[in-house]
Order: sequence, then structure tokens, then C-alpha cells
Amino acid sequence: MRKPLLFVALAFAFACKDKPKENKQEAEEVIETVEEKQPEWTNLFDGTSFDGWHMYNGDEVTEPWKLEDGAMVFYPPENRPDGAYYNLVTDTRYTDFVLTMDWKIAEGGNSGIFWGVMEDEQFGQPYLTGPEIQVLDNERHPDAQNGDDRLAGALYDMVSPSKNVVKPAGEWNNFELMINHKTNEGHVVLNGTKIVEFPVQGPEWEELVANSKFADWEDFAAFETGKIGLQDHGDKVAFRNIKIKEL
Repeated sequence: MRKPLLFVALAFAFACKDKPKENKQEAEEVIETVEEKQPEWTNLFDGTSFDGWHMYNGDEVTEPWKLEDGAMVFYPPENRPDGAYYNLVTDTRYTDFVLTMDWKIAEGGNSGIFWGVMEDEQFGQPYLTGPEIQVLDNERHPDAQNGDDRLAGALYDMVSPSKNVVKPAGEWNNFELMINHKTNEGHVVLNGTKIVEFPVQGPEWEELVANSKFADWEDFAAFETGKIGLQDHGDKVAFRNIKIKEL
């Protein structure tokens, strides 16, 4: 009678010995699955080419945009043809994302960063559809005198920055824009400080639009999914280290 009992005991011991391996393997598979689901950063501009960008309602990027020292730089043309603008947009459309970059504005300069931009012949400018985060020389550009919601980092004409953390004209500013329709959150971080927060849809967003210059613009912010845009406002401006992470 002892041999069967011994066999059962040994079988039970080996079964228990194998269990931790199975649990460990299962845990590793779970970790791998979680890691696979984490959003990844994508380079939108690596400093060497304009791949992934084109002129708004146009073709490939050419002058007056140039590549200099790892940045895309806009030089306003001296003799601009009537009605000519050189705004840039991404080839790809985005919905929920975190966008980061560095920007540098010339003295007295003005520009902007858009999202939710729709390209169509009926829209001559990105700002007709895409909300804008202001890029500005606060010290010298006259738009800074038109209200705090026109200052650098503001959700233009809608939400003012809580702090003035912008660096002087000619210096690089680190910028982050988050747009998340799933959580109805948007924010702007400038030089490491969160300075603007806003909803991106619903009654609170609609109220922001209604109280702005865009109240009667039928197609403004009408597209949840759209392109990222960089503005030609007639002043020299530079952008670099542009990355995006879809949420």
C-alpha cells in the first residue's frame, strides 16, 4: 500500500512545481499585452525633410519654407502674390493625441498651431476649420494688446493662459498640446507649465465658441478628426522636434 501513496505524493509535488512556471509565463504574456497597447510617439518632423507635410490645399513643401539646423523655418516672401499663403498641414489626420514640438518666433512675429483642420477648396485658410494655439512675440506684436486670450499659448480668442511663461522672441519654446475627445479634455503646456485647459466638445466647448469671434463660422471646429497645421501669418517662425502620440 505504500508504493501507490508515494506515487501520488510525487505526482502532486511535480504538479505544484510546474505551476509557478505557468503563472510566470501567464504574467509575462499579460505584461507584453499591456505594453503592446501603450501609445507610441511618432516623429512628424525629424529635421531632415518635409516628409509627412504639404502646403495647405497644395502640394509638397517648397520655399518660402526652408530646412535649417534641424528646424523648418518660414521666411515671409518679400513679394507675395495676391491671395498666396504658405500654411503647412500634415498628410495624416488625427483625433485624440498629444503633440509636442519646439517653436521660435521672430521679433514682432505672429503664427499659430492648428488641429482639426479640414482641407477643401471652399476653405482658403486652416483657421476656418481648425482651432488655434497662439504663437506670438508677446512683447512686440500688437495682437498681445487685444486681450489675454491672444497671448502666446492661448487657445486663440477663447481661453487665456494662466501664466506668462513664454520665452523672448528668438528663443526656443517647448510646447505640448493634448486633445482627447474620449475624456473631453484639452490642454497646453508651455515650457513645462500647464497654462491652458479646456473641453473639446459638448456644452462648455460650444459656449467658448459662442463667446468668440468664431461664433458665426459654420465650419469652425466642426471636424473631430483633422490635420495638424502650422500658420503662415506673414512673419518668420521656426518649428523643430515635432512628435505626436495618438491616444
